[in-house]
Amino acid sequence: MIKKLFIFFLFYMLNLFSNPCFAQEKTLTQKQISVLAKEANELFKAGEYEKSLLKTRFVLRQAIAINDDYLIACCYKIIASNVDELNQFEKALFYYKKSLVYANKTNNDTIKNKLNNNLANIYCFDKKQFKVGIDYYKKSIEYGKRVKDTAGIVFTTLNMTWAYFENNRFDEGFPYLTFVNTYHKKYGDESTVIVLNMLNAMYYNYINDNEKANFYFSRAKELGLKGNEKSDLSFACQEYSKFLVKIGKYKEAYENLTIYSKINDELYNEEILTTVNAAGINLELDETKRDLKRVETGYKQKQFLLQARASKKQKILLIIIGLCILTAILLYFFFQNSKLKQKNKFNKIQSQLQKKIINATIDGQELERKKIAAFLHDNISAKLSSAGLHLFAFSATKKIEAEEITKATLILKDVHDEIRNLSHELLPTLLAKFGLFYAIQDLCEKNSNAITQFEYSSNVDLTKRYNEDYETKIYFIITELFNNIVKHSQASKVKIGLIDEKEELIITIEDNGVGFATNRFKKNEGFGLTQIRARISNMKGNITINSTLNSGTFVQIKIPTKEKN
Repeated sequence: MIKKLFIFFLFYMLNLFSNPCFAQEKTLTQKQISVLAKEANELFKAGEYEKSLLKTRFVLRQAIAINDDYLIACCYKIIASNVDELNQFEKALFYYKKSLVYANKTNNDTIKNKLNNNLANIYCFDKKQFKVGIDYYKKSIEYGKRVKDTAGIVFTTLNMTWAYFENNRFDEGFPYLTFVNTYHKKYGDESTVIVLNMLNAMYYNYINDNEKANFYFSRAKELGLKGNEKSDLSFACQEYSKFLVKIGKYKEAYENLTIYSKINDELYNEEILTTVNAAGINLELDETKRDLKRVETGYKQKQFLLQARASKKQKILLIIIGLCILTAILLYFFFQNSKLKQKNKFNKIQSQLQKKIINATIDGQELERKKIAAFLHDNISAKLSSAGLHLFAFSATKKIEAEEITKATLILKDVHDEIRNLSHELLPTLLAKFGLFYAIQDLCEKNSNAITQFEYSSNVDLTKRYNEDYETKIYFIITELFNNIVKHSQASKVKIGLIDEKEELIITIEDNGVGFATNRFKKNEGFGLTQIRARISNMKGNITINSTLNSGTFVQIKIPTKEKN
Protein backbone atom coordinates (compact mmCIF):
# COMPACT_ATOMS: atom_id res chain seq x y z
CA MET A 1 0.00 0.00 0.00
CA ILE A 2 2.88 2.37 0.85
CA LYS A 3 4.45 1.69 -2.54
CA LYS A 4 1.20 2.50 -4.35
CA LEU A 5 0.70 5.74 -2.43
CA PHE A 6 4.31 6.63 -3.17
CA ILE A 7 3.76 6.32 -6.93
CA PHE A 8 0.64 8.54 -6.68
CA PHE A 9 2.65 11.04 -4.66
CA LEU A 10 5.38 10.92 -7.30
CA PHE A 11 2.93 11.82 -10.08
CA TYR A 12 1.68 14.85 -8.15
CA MET A 13 5.25 15.99 -7.43
CA LEU A 14 6.29 15.89 -11.10
CA ASN A 15 4.66 19.27 -11.83
CA LEU A 16 6.67 20.89 -9.01
CA PHE A 17 10.11 19.94 -10.31
CA SER A 18 10.72 23.34 -11.89
CA ASN A 19 10.35 25.10 -8.50
CA PRO A 20 13.66 26.66 -7.43
CA CYS A 21 13.23 25.45 -3.84
CA PHE A 22 13.90 21.88 -5.01
CA ALA A 23 17.11 22.73 -6.82
CA GLN A 24 19.42 22.23 -3.89
CA GLU A 25 21.72 19.70 -5.60
CA LYS A 26 24.98 20.58 -7.26
CA THR A 27 24.36 21.48 -10.90
CA LEU A 28 25.77 18.89 -13.30
CA THR A 29 27.26 19.44 -16.75
CA GLN A 30 25.26 18.91 -19.93
CA LYS A 31 27.20 15.72 -20.67
CA GLN A 32 26.53 14.29 -17.20
CA ILE A 33 22.82 15.11 -17.46
CA SER A 34 22.62 13.44 -20.89
CA VAL A 35 24.13 10.24 -19.46
CA LEU A 36 21.60 10.20 -16.62
CA ALA A 37 18.73 10.82 -19.07
CA LYS A 38 19.85 7.78 -21.10
CA GLU A 39 19.95 5.70 -17.91
CA ALA A 40 16.38 6.78 -17.04
CA ASN A 41 15.25 5.81 -20.55
CA GLU A 42 16.94 2.41 -20.23
CA LEU A 43 15.13 1.84 -16.92
CA PHE A 44 11.84 2.60 -18.72
CA LYS A 45 12.65 0.11 -21.49
CA ALA A 46 13.43 -2.50 -18.82
CA GLY A 47 10.02 -1.97 -17.21
CA GLU A 48 11.42 -0.31 -14.07
CA TYR A 49 8.88 2.53 -14.22
CA GLU A 50 9.20 3.70 -10.61
CA LYS A 51 13.00 3.89 -10.79
CA SER A 52 12.81 5.56 -14.20
CA LEU A 53 10.44 8.24 -12.87
CA LEU A 54 12.64 8.89 -9.83
CA LYS A 55 15.77 9.33 -11.93
CA THR A 56 13.91 11.46 -14.49
CA ARG A 57 12.73 13.74 -11.69
CA PHE A 58 16.34 14.48 -10.72
CA VAL A 59 17.47 14.84 -14.35
CA LEU A 60 14.61 17.23 -15.11
CA ARG A 61 15.65 19.55 -12.27
CA GLN A 62 19.19 19.56 -13.58
CA ALA A 63 18.07 20.20 -17.18
CA ILE A 64 15.93 23.13 -16.02
CA ALA A 65 18.86 24.47 -13.98
CA ILE A 66 21.07 24.70 -17.12
CA ASN A 67 18.10 25.79 -19.27
CA ASP A 68 18.62 23.07 -21.90
CA ASP A 69 15.40 22.82 -23.94
CA TYR A 70 16.38 19.53 -25.60
CA LEU A 71 17.13 17.75 -22.31
CA ILE A 72 13.94 19.15 -20.74
CA ALA A 73 11.98 17.81 -23.72
CA CYS A 74 13.68 14.40 -23.33
CA CYS A 75 12.77 14.25 -19.62
CA TYR A 76 9.10 15.05 -20.23
CA LYS A 77 9.09 12.47 -23.04
CA ILE A 78 10.42 9.78 -20.66
CA ILE A 79 7.79 10.70 -18.06
CA ALA A 80 5.06 10.51 -20.73
CA SER A 81 6.35 7.15 -21.95
CA ASN A 82 6.23 5.74 -18.40
CA VAL A 83 2.65 6.82 -17.67
CA ASP A 84 1.58 5.79 -21.20
CA GLU A 85 2.92 2.31 -20.50
CA LEU A 86 0.88 2.32 -17.26
CA ASN A 87 -2.29 2.90 -19.35
CA GLN A 88 -2.81 6.48 -18.16
CA PHE A 89 -3.08 8.07 -21.59
CA GLU A 90 -4.55 11.38 -20.37
CA LYS A 91 -1.44 12.02 -18.25
CA ALA A 92 0.75 10.75 -21.07
CA LEU A 93 -0.95 13.20 -23.45
CA PHE A 94 -0.24 16.07 -21.03
CA TYR A 95 3.48 15.26 -20.72
CA TYR A 96 3.95 14.53 -24.45
CA LYS A 97 2.50 17.97 -25.22
CA LYS A 98 4.74 19.56 -22.59
CA SER A 99 7.74 17.82 -24.14
CA LEU A 100 6.74 19.04 -27.60
CA VAL A 101 6.64 22.65 -26.37
CA TYR A 102 10.34 22.44 -25.42
CA ALA A 103 11.25 20.30 -28.46
CA ASN A 104 9.84 22.99 -30.76
CA LYS A 105 12.36 25.42 -29.27
CA THR A 106 15.20 23.24 -30.58
CA ASN A 107 16.45 22.24 -34.03
CA ASN A 108 16.25 18.53 -33.23
CA ASP A 109 13.74 17.10 -35.72
CA THR A 110 14.23 13.52 -34.49
CA ILE A 111 12.52 14.09 -31.14
CA LYS A 112 9.80 16.17 -32.84
CA ASN A 113 9.19 13.24 -35.18
CA LYS A 114 8.76 10.77 -32.28
CA LEU A 115 6.61 13.09 -30.16
CA ASN A 116 4.19 13.86 -33.00
CA ASN A 117 3.87 10.12 -33.74
CA ASN A 118 3.16 9.30 -30.06
CA LEU A 119 0.58 12.09 -29.79
CA ALA A 120 -1.08 10.82 -32.97
CA ASN A 121 -1.30 7.29 -31.53
CA ILE A 122 -3.08 8.54 -28.40
CA TYR A 123 -5.52 10.77 -30.29
CA CYS A 124 -6.39 8.09 -32.86
CA PHE A 125 -6.45 4.87 -30.85
CA ASP A 126 -7.20 6.02 -27.27
CA LYS A 127 -9.31 9.18 -27.67
CA LYS A 128 -10.72 8.30 -31.14
CA GLN A 129 -10.16 11.89 -32.31
CA PHE A 130 -8.99 10.87 -35.77
CA LYS A 131 -8.79 14.30 -37.39
CA VAL A 132 -6.42 15.63 -34.71
CA GLY A 133 -4.43 12.39 -34.67
CA ILE A 134 -3.95 12.29 -38.45
CA ASP A 135 -2.67 15.88 -38.42
CA TYR A 136 -0.01 14.81 -35.89
CA TYR A 137 0.90 11.82 -38.09
CA LYS A 138 1.42 14.13 -41.06
CA LYS A 139 3.68 16.40 -38.99
CA SER A 140 5.65 13.33 -37.86
CA ILE A 141 6.17 12.29 -41.49
CA GLU A 142 7.41 15.80 -42.38
CA TYR A 143 10.03 15.65 -39.61
CA GLY A 144 10.91 12.08 -40.65
CA LYS A 145 11.66 13.29 -44.18
CA ARG A 146 13.94 16.01 -42.80
CA VAL A 147 16.04 13.51 -40.84
CA LYS A 148 15.74 10.88 -43.63
CA ASP A 149 14.19 8.31 -41.29
CA THR A 150 12.59 6.15 -43.99
CA ALA A 151 11.88 3.25 -41.62
CA GLY A 152 10.12 5.63 -39.24
CA ILE A 153 8.12 7.15 -42.11
CA VAL A 154 6.94 3.69 -43.20
CA PHE A 155 5.91 2.86 -39.62
CA THR A 156 4.08 6.17 -39.11
CA THR A 157 2.36 5.87 -42.53
CA LEU A 158 1.19 2.38 -41.54
CA ASN A 159 -0.38 3.77 -38.34
CA MET A 160 -1.98 6.65 -40.27
CA THR A 161 -3.47 4.19 -42.79
CA TRP A 162 -4.95 2.23 -39.90
CA ALA A 163 -6.43 5.42 -38.48
CA TYR A 164 -8.07 6.24 -41.84
CA PHE A 165 -9.49 2.71 -42.15
CA GLU A 166 -10.65 2.68 -38.51
CA ASN A 167 -12.64 5.84 -39.36
CA ASN A 168 -14.04 4.21 -42.57
CA ARG A 169 -12.11 6.66 -44.79
CA PHE A 170 -10.74 3.95 -47.08
CA ASP A 171 -10.38 6.05 -50.22
CA GLU A 172 -8.28 8.65 -48.37
CA GLY A 173 -6.16 5.98 -46.69
CA PHE A 174 -5.52 3.89 -49.82
CA PRO A 175 -2.61 6.03 -51.21
CA TYR A 176 -0.81 5.64 -47.87
CA LEU A 177 -1.43 1.87 -47.94
CA THR A 178 0.12 1.74 -51.42
CA PHE A 179 3.19 3.59 -50.10
CA VAL A 180 3.61 1.13 -47.22
CA ASN A 181 3.19 -1.87 -49.54
CA THR A 182 5.92 -0.46 -51.78
CA TYR A 183 8.55 0.24 -49.10
CA HIS A 184 7.69 -2.13 -46.23
CA LYS A 185 9.78 -5.03 -47.52
CA LYS A 186 12.93 -2.88 -47.51
CA TYR A 187 12.34 -0.57 -44.53
CA GLY A 188 9.65 -2.28 -42.42
CA ASP A 189 10.06 -4.98 -39.76
CA GLU A 190 8.35 -8.23 -38.75
CA SER A 191 6.41 -6.58 -35.90
CA THR A 192 4.15 -4.75 -38.39
CA VAL A 193 3.62 -7.51 -40.98
CA ILE A 194 0.38 -8.68 -39.32
CA VAL A 195 -1.12 -5.18 -39.35
CA LEU A 196 -0.06 -4.60 -42.97
CA ASN A 197 -1.79 -7.79 -44.11
CA MET A 198 -4.87 -6.88 -42.06
CA LEU A 199 -5.05 -3.40 -43.63
CA ASN A 200 -4.77 -4.86 -47.14
CA ALA A 201 -7.58 -7.28 -46.29
CA MET A 202 -9.74 -4.46 -44.90
CA TYR A 203 -9.30 -2.46 -48.10
CA TYR A 204 -10.15 -5.39 -50.38
CA ASN A 205 -13.17 -6.09 -48.20
CA TYR A 206 -14.21 -2.45 -48.69
CA ILE A 207 -14.03 -2.77 -52.51
CA ASN A 208 -15.77 -6.20 -52.31
CA ASP A 209 -12.81 -8.19 -53.63
CA ASN A 210 -13.60 -11.09 -51.30
CA GLU A 211 -10.96 -13.46 -52.65
CA LYS A 212 -8.06 -11.09 -51.97
CA ALA A 213 -9.56 -9.97 -48.67
CA ASN A 214 -9.77 -13.59 -47.50
CA PHE A 215 -6.17 -14.22 -48.62
CA TYR A 216 -4.74 -11.29 -46.65
CA PHE A 217 -6.89 -11.97 -43.57
CA SER A 218 -5.75 -15.62 -43.56
CA ARG A 219 -2.14 -14.53 -43.94
CA ALA A 220 -2.40 -12.01 -41.10
CA LYS A 221 -3.93 -14.65 -38.84
CA GLU A 222 -1.29 -17.24 -39.75
CA LEU A 223 1.57 -14.81 -39.05
CA GLY A 224 -0.06 -13.72 -35.79
CA LEU A 225 -0.40 -17.28 -34.49
CA LYS A 226 3.30 -17.87 -35.16
CA GLY A 227 4.54 -14.61 -33.64
CA ASN A 228 4.25 -12.71 -30.36
CA GLU A 229 2.18 -9.69 -31.47
CA LYS A 230 -0.97 -10.67 -29.56
CA SER A 231 -2.62 -7.27 -29.85
CA ASP A 232 -2.24 -7.19 -33.66
CA LEU A 233 -3.52 -10.78 -33.93
CA SER A 234 -6.53 -9.79 -31.81
CA PHE A 235 -7.44 -6.91 -34.15
CA ALA A 236 -6.87 -9.10 -37.22
CA CYS A 237 -9.20 -11.85 -35.92
CA GLN A 238 -11.88 -9.29 -35.04
CA GLU A 239 -11.84 -7.73 -38.53
CA TYR A 240 -11.66 -11.21 -40.12
CA SER A 241 -14.78 -12.31 -38.22
CA LYS A 242 -16.70 -9.26 -39.50
CA PHE A 243 -15.65 -10.11 -43.07
CA LEU A 244 -16.67 -13.77 -42.69
CA VAL A 245 -20.10 -12.75 -41.38
CA LYS A 246 -20.48 -10.49 -44.41
CA ILE A 247 -19.86 -13.41 -46.82
CA GLY A 248 -22.00 -15.82 -44.78
CA LYS A 249 -19.30 -18.05 -43.25
CA TYR A 250 -20.68 -17.93 -39.72
CA LYS A 251 -18.82 -20.94 -38.32
CA GLU A 252 -15.41 -19.56 -39.31
CA ALA A 253 -16.49 -16.13 -38.07
CA TYR A 254 -17.33 -17.64 -34.70
CA GLU A 255 -13.92 -19.37 -34.53
CA ASN A 256 -12.10 -16.09 -35.23
CA LEU A 257 -14.26 -14.21 -32.74
CA THR A 258 -13.36 -16.86 -30.12
CA ILE A 259 -9.64 -16.28 -30.76
CA TYR A 260 -10.21 -12.52 -30.54
CA SER A 261 -12.09 -12.88 -27.25
CA LYS A 262 -9.43 -15.12 -25.72
CA ILE A 263 -6.55 -12.81 -26.67
CA ASN A 264 -8.54 -9.73 -25.68
CA ASP A 265 -9.18 -11.23 -22.22
CA GLU A 266 -5.46 -11.97 -21.84
CA LEU A 267 -4.51 -8.43 -22.88
CA TYR A 268 -7.20 -6.97 -20.63
CA ASN A 269 -5.91 -9.00 -17.67
CA GLU A 270 -2.34 -7.82 -18.37
CA GLU A 271 -3.56 -4.22 -18.59
CA ILE A 272 -5.49 -4.56 -15.31
CA LEU A 273 -2.45 -6.12 -13.61
CA THR A 274 -0.24 -3.25 -14.80
CA THR A 275 -2.78 -0.65 -13.68
CA VAL A 276 -3.28 -2.30 -10.27
CA ASN A 277 0.47 -2.49 -9.65
CA ALA A 278 0.80 1.19 -10.57
CA ALA A 279 -2.22 2.77 -8.94
CA GLY A 280 -3.88 0.31 -6.55
CA ILE A 281 -7.15 -0.16 -8.46
CA ASN A 282 -9.81 -2.26 -6.73
CA LEU A 283 -9.44 -5.88 -7.95
CA GLU A 284 -13.07 -6.70 -7.25
CA LEU A 285 -14.20 -3.83 -9.49
CA ASP A 286 -11.95 -5.02 -12.30
CA GLU A 287 -13.26 -8.57 -11.96
CA THR A 288 -16.79 -7.20 -12.32
CA LYS A 289 -15.79 -5.26 -15.42
CA ARG A 290 -14.26 -8.39 -16.89
CA ASP A 291 -17.44 -10.31 -16.15
CA LEU A 292 -19.50 -7.66 -17.96
CA LYS A 293 -17.11 -7.81 -20.87
CA ARG A 294 -17.44 -11.59 -20.99
CA VAL A 295 -21.24 -11.23 -20.98
CA GLU A 296 -21.08 -8.85 -23.94
CA THR A 297 -18.66 -11.12 -25.82
CA GLY A 298 -20.78 -14.16 -25.03
CA TYR A 299 -23.82 -12.33 -26.37
CA LYS A 300 -22.01 -11.55 -29.62
CA GLN A 301 -20.99 -15.20 -29.96
CA LYS A 302 -24.58 -16.31 -29.39
CA GLN A 303 -25.72 -13.81 -32.01
CA PHE A 304 -23.36 -15.35 -34.55
CA LEU A 305 -24.68 -18.82 -33.70
CA LEU A 306 -28.29 -17.63 -33.98
CA GLN A 307 -27.55 -16.06 -37.36
CA ALA A 308 -25.92 -19.27 -38.57
CA ARG A 309 -28.87 -21.36 -37.40
CA ALA A 310 -31.38 -18.89 -38.86
CA SER A 311 -29.54 -19.02 -42.20
CA LYS A 312 -29.67 -22.84 -42.21
CA LYS A 313 -33.36 -22.86 -41.31
CA GLN A 314 -34.06 -20.30 -44.02
CA LYS A 315 -32.47 -22.50 -46.71
CA ILE A 316 -34.50 -25.54 -45.59
CA LEU A 317 -37.66 -23.43 -45.49
CA LEU A 318 -37.05 -22.14 -49.02
CA ILE A 319 -36.69 -25.72 -50.33
CA ILE A 320 -39.96 -26.74 -48.64
CA ILE A 321 -41.71 -23.66 -50.02
CA GLY A 322 -40.42 -24.46 -53.52
CA LEU A 323 -41.86 -27.98 -53.33
CA CYS A 324 -45.16 -26.69 -51.97
CA ILE A 325 -45.47 -24.23 -54.86
CA LEU A 326 -45.41 -27.16 -57.26
CA THR A 327 -48.27 -28.89 -55.39
CA ALA A 328 -50.50 -26.07 -54.24
CA ILE A 329 -50.49 -22.27 -54.17
CA LEU A 330 -52.44 -22.28 -50.91
CA LEU A 331 -49.72 -24.27 -49.14
CA TYR A 332 -47.16 -21.83 -50.48
CA PHE A 333 -48.98 -18.90 -48.84
CA PHE A 334 -49.37 -20.91 -45.62
CA PHE A 335 -45.62 -21.49 -45.29
CA GLN A 336 -44.89 -17.88 -46.18
CA ASN A 337 -47.13 -16.81 -43.32
CA SER A 338 -45.38 -19.25 -40.96
CA LYS A 339 -42.02 -17.83 -41.97
CA LEU A 340 -43.17 -14.29 -41.24
CA LYS A 341 -44.44 -15.28 -37.78
CA GLN A 342 -41.17 -17.01 -36.97
CA LYS A 343 -39.19 -13.96 -38.07
CA ASN A 344 -41.34 -11.63 -35.97
CA LYS A 345 -40.93 -13.91 -32.97
CA PHE A 346 -37.18 -14.00 -33.43
CA ASN A 347 -37.02 -10.20 -33.73
CA LYS A 348 -39.12 -9.87 -30.58
CA ILE A 349 -36.83 -12.23 -28.64
CA GLN A 350 -33.78 -10.40 -29.96
CA SER A 351 -35.24 -7.04 -28.94
CA GLN A 352 -36.06 -8.32 -25.44
CA LEU A 353 -32.56 -9.77 -25.09
CA GLN A 354 -30.98 -6.47 -26.12
CA LYS A 355 -33.12 -4.62 -23.55
CA LYS A 356 -32.07 -7.08 -20.83
CA ILE A 357 -28.39 -6.64 -21.69
CA ILE A 358 -28.69 -2.83 -21.72
CA ASN A 359 -30.50 -2.90 -18.36
CA ALA A 360 -27.93 -5.33 -16.94
CA THR A 361 -25.16 -3.00 -18.12
CA ILE A 362 -26.84 0.03 -16.53
CA ASP A 363 -27.49 -1.86 -13.27
CA GLY A 364 -23.85 -2.89 -13.25
CA GLN A 365 -22.74 0.70 -13.81
CA GLU A 366 -24.96 1.95 -10.97
CA LEU A 367 -23.74 -0.82 -8.67
CA GLU A 368 -20.12 0.02 -9.49
CA ARG A 369 -20.82 3.72 -8.87
CA LYS A 370 -22.02 2.85 -5.36
CA LYS A 371 -19.10 0.47 -4.74
CA ILE A 372 -16.49 2.92 -5.93
CA ALA A 373 -18.08 5.85 -4.05
CA ALA A 374 -18.28 3.78 -0.86
CA PHE A 375 -14.72 2.50 -1.27
CA LEU A 376 -13.34 5.99 -1.88
CA HIS A 377 -15.29 7.53 1.00
CA ASP A 378 -15.00 4.79 3.62
CA ASN A 379 -11.55 3.40 2.80
CA ILE A 380 -9.23 5.66 0.81
CA SER A 381 -10.55 8.93 2.27
CA ALA A 382 -10.39 7.58 5.82
CA LYS A 383 -6.82 6.33 5.34
CA LEU A 384 -5.71 9.67 3.91
CA SER A 385 -7.27 11.47 6.88
CA SER A 386 -5.50 9.07 9.22
CA ALA A 387 -2.17 9.65 7.44
CA GLY A 388 -2.67 13.42 7.77
CA LEU A 389 -3.45 13.10 11.49
CA HIS A 390 -0.35 10.94 12.04
CA LEU A 391 1.83 13.54 10.31
CA PHE A 392 0.26 16.30 12.39
CA ALA A 393 0.68 14.31 15.62
CA PHE A 394 4.29 13.50 14.77
CA SER A 395 5.07 17.13 14.01
CA ALA A 396 3.32 18.33 17.18
CA THR A 397 4.91 15.68 19.42
CA LYS A 398 8.45 16.08 18.10
CA LYS A 399 7.95 19.83 17.72
CA ILE A 400 9.34 19.64 14.19
CA GLU A 401 8.32 22.32 11.70
CA ALA A 402 9.85 20.82 8.54
CA GLU A 403 8.80 22.23 5.18
CA GLU A 404 8.58 18.71 3.70
CA ILE A 405 6.09 17.59 6.41
CA THR A 406 3.96 20.71 5.84
CA LYS A 407 3.91 20.11 2.08
CA ALA A 408 3.17 16.42 2.53
CA THR A 409 0.25 17.32 4.83
CA LEU A 410 -1.13 19.79 2.25
CA ILE A 411 -0.81 17.24 -0.56
CA LEU A 412 -2.62 14.60 1.53
CA LYS A 413 -5.40 17.13 2.20
CA ASP A 414 -5.69 17.95 -1.54
CA VAL A 415 -5.87 14.26 -2.45
CA HIS A 416 -8.44 13.70 0.33
CA ASP A 417 -10.60 16.58 -1.00
CA GLU A 418 -10.36 15.36 -4.60
CA ILE A 419 -11.34 11.81 -3.60
CA ARG A 420 -14.25 13.15 -1.56
CA ASN A 421 -15.45 15.24 -4.54
CA LEU A 422 -15.12 12.23 -6.85
CA SER A 423 -17.13 10.13 -4.40
CA HIS A 424 -19.87 12.78 -4.35
CA GLU A 425 -19.92 12.92 -8.18
CA LEU A 426 -20.35 9.15 -8.39
CA LEU A 427 -23.15 9.15 -5.81
CA PRO A 428 -24.30 12.69 -4.90
CA THR A 429 -24.54 13.28 -1.15
CA LEU A 430 -27.75 15.31 -1.48
CA LEU A 431 -29.43 12.40 -3.25
CA ALA A 432 -28.49 9.92 -0.54
CA LYS A 433 -29.25 12.21 2.44
CA PHE A 434 -32.13 14.45 1.35
CA GLY A 435 -33.72 12.72 -1.62
CA LEU A 436 -34.48 13.16 -5.29
CA PHE A 437 -36.07 16.61 -5.28
CA TYR A 438 -33.26 18.28 -3.32
CA ALA A 439 -30.73 16.63 -5.64
CA ILE A 440 -32.52 17.74 -8.85
CA GLN A 441 -32.87 21.31 -7.55
CA ASP A 442 -29.13 21.30 -6.74
CA LEU A 443 -28.37 19.83 -10.19
CA CYS A 444 -30.22 22.74 -11.84
CA GLU A 445 -28.20 25.26 -9.83
CA LYS A 446 -24.90 23.56 -10.69
CA ASN A 447 -25.67 23.41 -14.43
CA SER A 448 -26.84 27.03 -14.62
CA ASN A 449 -24.31 29.54 -15.94
CA ALA A 450 -24.12 32.78 -17.92
CA ILE A 451 -25.07 30.92 -21.14
CA THR A 452 -27.77 28.51 -19.98
CA GLN A 453 -30.24 28.87 -17.10
CA PHE A 454 -31.93 25.78 -15.62
CA GLU A 455 -35.28 26.48 -13.91
CA TYR A 456 -36.72 23.97 -11.42
CA SER A 457 -40.39 23.63 -10.47
CA SER A 458 -42.39 20.94 -8.68
CA ASN A 459 -45.64 20.38 -6.80
CA VAL A 460 -43.88 17.90 -4.52
CA ASP A 461 -42.41 18.75 -1.13
CA LEU A 462 -38.60 18.75 -1.19
CA THR A 463 -38.51 16.35 1.74
CA LYS A 464 -40.57 13.61 0.01
CA ARG A 465 -38.61 10.37 -0.40
CA TYR A 466 -39.00 7.38 -2.71
CA ASN A 467 -37.30 4.02 -2.80
CA GLU A 468 -33.48 4.56 -2.86
CA ASP A 469 -32.94 2.53 -6.07
CA TYR A 470 -35.86 4.36 -7.73
CA GLU A 471 -34.44 7.78 -6.82
CA THR A 472 -30.98 6.84 -8.12
CA LYS A 473 -32.34 5.69 -11.50
CA ILE A 474 -34.49 8.81 -11.94
CA TYR A 475 -31.56 11.07 -10.96
CA PHE A 476 -29.19 9.59 -13.55
CA ILE A 477 -31.89 9.65 -16.27
CA ILE A 478 -32.32 13.39 -15.70
CA THR A 479 -28.53 13.87 -15.49
CA GLU A 480 -28.07 12.22 -18.91
CA LEU A 481 -30.79 14.41 -20.45
CA PHE A 482 -29.15 17.54 -18.97
CA ASN A 483 -25.79 16.47 -20.43
CA ASN A 484 -27.38 16.14 -23.88
CA ILE A 485 -28.90 19.61 -23.58
CA VAL A 486 -25.58 21.18 -22.55
CA LYS A 487 -23.66 19.43 -25.36
CA HIS A 488 -26.06 19.77 -28.28
CA SER A 489 -29.01 22.13 -27.75
CA GLN A 490 -27.33 25.58 -27.58
CA ALA A 491 -30.25 26.55 -25.37
CA SER A 492 -30.31 29.66 -23.17
CA LYS A 493 -33.18 28.47 -20.95
CA VAL A 494 -34.15 25.01 -19.72
CA LYS A 495 -37.22 24.25 -17.60
CA ILE A 496 -37.71 21.04 -15.62
CA GLY A 497 -40.94 20.19 -13.84
CA LEU A 498 -41.74 17.27 -11.52
CA ILE A 499 -45.32 16.32 -10.66
CA ASP A 500 -46.42 13.42 -8.44
CA GLU A 501 -50.03 12.45 -9.03
CA LYS A 502 -52.04 9.23 -9.10
CA GLU A 503 -49.00 7.17 -8.04
CA GLU A 504 -47.08 8.37 -11.07
CA LEU A 505 -44.11 10.73 -11.36
CA ILE A 506 -44.35 13.04 -14.40
CA ILE A 507 -41.11 14.71 -15.50
CA THR A 508 -41.10 17.44 -18.16
CA ILE A 509 -37.96 19.03 -19.60
CA GLU A 510 -38.25 21.88 -22.11
CA ASP A 511 -35.51 23.97 -23.76
CA ASN A 512 -35.38 26.77 -26.35
CA GLY A 513 -32.40 25.32 -28.22
CA VAL A 514 -31.80 24.44 -31.87
CA GLY A 515 -33.97 21.30 -31.76
CA PHE A 516 -33.87 18.47 -34.32
CA ALA A 517 -36.04 16.55 -36.76
CA THR A 518 -37.61 13.76 -34.68
CA ASN A 519 -38.50 11.68 -37.76
CA ARG A 520 -34.78 11.24 -38.53
CA PHE A 521 -33.52 11.23 -34.96
CA LYS A 522 -34.61 7.78 -33.79
CA LYS A 523 -32.47 5.99 -36.40
CA ASN A 524 -29.31 7.81 -35.33
CA GLU A 525 -29.85 8.39 -31.61
CA GLY A 526 -26.84 7.76 -29.41
CA PHE A 527 -26.26 4.99 -26.90
CA GLY A 528 -27.06 7.40 -24.02
CA LEU A 529 -30.67 7.87 -25.13
CA THR A 530 -30.94 4.17 -25.94
CA GLN A 531 -29.98 3.48 -22.32
CA ILE A 532 -32.55 6.01 -21.08
CA ARG A 533 -35.34 4.40 -23.14
CA ALA A 534 -34.35 0.93 -21.92
CA ARG A 535 -34.22 2.06 -18.28
CA ILE A 536 -37.62 3.82 -18.47
CA SER A 537 -39.16 0.81 -20.20
CA ASN A 538 -37.77 -1.46 -17.48
CA MET A 539 -39.39 0.81 -14.85
CA LYS A 540 -42.72 0.38 -16.71
CA GLY A 541 -42.71 4.01 -17.78
CA ASN A 542 -42.70 5.83 -21.11
CA ILE A 543 -40.88 8.74 -22.69
CA THR A 544 -42.11 11.20 -25.34
CA ILE A 545 -39.74 13.50 -27.27
CA ASN A 546 -41.14 16.34 -29.41
CA SER A 547 -38.78 18.64 -31.27
CA THR A 548 -38.61 20.85 -34.34
CA LEU A 549 -35.54 22.42 -35.93
CA ASN A 550 -34.84 25.87 -34.42
CA SER A 551 -37.86 25.57 -32.11
CA GLY A 552 -36.49 23.76 -29.07
CA THR A 553 -37.26 20.36 -27.58
CA PHE A 554 -39.89 19.03 -25.16
CA VAL A 555 -39.41 15.76 -23.26
CA GLN A 556 -42.05 14.12 -21.06
CA ILE A 557 -41.40 11.04 -18.91
CA LYS A 558 -44.07 9.17 -16.93
CA ILE A 559 -42.93 6.52 -14.43
CA PRO A 560 -44.92 4.75 -11.66
CA THR A 561 -43.66 5.84 -8.22
CA LYS A 562 -42.08 3.58 -5.60
CA GLU A 563 -42.50 4.84 -2.06
CA LYS A 564 -39.68 4.47 0.47
CA ASN A 565 -40.02 1.30 2.56
